[in-house]
Amino acid sequence: MTRELFIKILWRSLAAFFVLLGLIGIALPVMPTVPFLIAALWAASKGWPRLESWLINHPKYGPDIQAWREYRVIKRRSKVYALIMMACGYIVLWLFVPQVASWLKVTVGLILLTVGSWLVSRPESPPKTTTDSS
Repeated sequence: MTRELFIKILWRSLAAFFVLLGLIGIALPVMPTVPFLIAALWAASKGWPRLESWLINHPKYGPDIQAWREYRVIKRRSKVYALIMMACGYIVLWLFVPQVASWLKVTVGLILLTVGSWLVSRPESPPKTTTDSS
């Protein structure tokens, strides 16, 4: 097997893995879909142009993926949904999973807080284009 073929298979496997996680996210309300599809798009762009095109042109998820790719934009509704799901998951961790050590629960909380802060800091719409009419 050539090195190029091995790398192509590696990128395709990673893209397929992220698509699978995205599909699981469709069925499980506590798991997001679009972030995994964005990760799949990234991996597909390295060695699977057909999947990349399919993701960008997908009727439901394509617009969100394109907005992220072009402008690094995340819609407010998506942000709110993600933050609520992260909070719910963290509450479940604290209330219903007593076998997890407290230090690990705090670490997870700090990671979620960091991710949530980053998420909130992303723009919610593409930049407005201004035309100079002078």
